[in-house]
Amino acid sequence: MNQKPMPKKYRSDALGALHESVQRLHRLGLVDTKTMREFDASCYLNVTAGLVSKWERGEKQPQGPSLKLLSLVQRKGLDAIA
Repeated sequence: MNQKPMPKKYRSDALGALHESVQRLHRLGLVDTKTMREFDASCYLNVTAGLVSKWERGEKQPQGPSLKLLSLVQRKGLDAIA
């Protein structure tokens, strides 16, 4: 049985279009796999760069789905979600 993957939700249509563009560049060999995985990870979290910066500076802590995904990546590596 072939099932279609669930569509990803993005903060905006523009971010969805950007992710699709980067995926196409990866398929063409213009974006390497490591960069694509890092880009995917940021999209899966669906948070702003400003929030990630606050996490990095210790001003805020990840919560909810972001915390669960980050914990999974810490335990099993980025390949677990990419």
